[in-house]
Amino acid sequence: MDNILKKLFRWNKKELLNAIIGCFLFSFAINMFIVPNSLYNGGILGISQLIRTLLQDTFHLKFSFDISGLINFIINIPLFILAYKYITKTFFRRSLVCVLLQTLFLSIIPTPNKAIVSDLLTCVLIGGLIAGYGCGLILSASGSGGGTDIIGILISMRNRKLSVGKIGAGINVIIYSICGILYGVPIMVYSIIYTVVSSFVVDNTHEQNICSYVTIFTKNKPDKLLKFIKNELDRDATYWQAIGAYKKSNVYVIYSALSKYEMQRLQRHLNELDKEAFMIKNEGIGIEGNFKKSLTK
Repeated sequence: MDNILKKLFRWNKKELLNAIIGCFLFSFAINMFIVPNSLYNGGILGISQLIRTLLQDTFHLKFSFDISGLINFIINIPLFILAYKYITKTFFRRSLVCVLLQTLFLSIIPTPNKAIVSDLLTCVLIGGLIAGYGCGLILSASGSGGGTDIIGILISMRNRKLSVGKIGAGINVIIYSICGILYGVPIMVYSIIYTVVSSFVVDNTHEQNICSYVTIFTKNKPDKLLKFIKNELDRDATYWQAIGAYKKSNVYVIYSALSKYEMQRLQRHLNELDKEAFMIKNEGIGIEGNFKKSLTK
């Protein structure tokens, strides 16, 4: 099992568990708090929900379960092909597993006829918190919900002025504009509030979004540490030789800017790379300029 996870997905058991729990929490929030209030998610799932409503209201089709998850999976199929071809095989496999899990949970978690909380704003806030935390767990496991993640990464790879977030926001503007035209301004407004809350929680849960820096001190040559940072974390580092004040001995100092997720990986392997090294870390710092988010690892 461990070999399959590492070979196909570069996941460990904890990351797989986070992906499963994240998919469940996201689907639970959608079915329990968003759908009963006739609100809409953003991204490809939001488009799938609009198609579902169109089939129900215009063509009067009835379904025994919410088919938006299934529609979402079908729309994602050509995007999976693009991810496999143009991004990375591991990203494709992770995205496929996560979207399959979301499709399963969205289909089997029952949607109540009436909202379980009477106040609409409370529903939106609770739904946004749970869905955002679920998405954050998926992303922290280096997973992806497909959809706009794939579209955004593909476009941003070719145009550095555009980010995944900007592209996703642009798609959401179109979705919520349609919601406002077809179903009224209140539906649009509360759907936007849900998305804003969810996005805020994602950014504060997803460890790739939390910037940090590490300073490593060692008396040994830093070749192994530098190789790990470069090859395994796909980051660069600066190092210099210093003199320890206590014994006047030679010391190597390594400095690198990392995401919180990358810093945790370095911390786990520090002892096996250099038993004499110690690390000082600082999280939640601001980094501007050419610092890439490694979303496809």
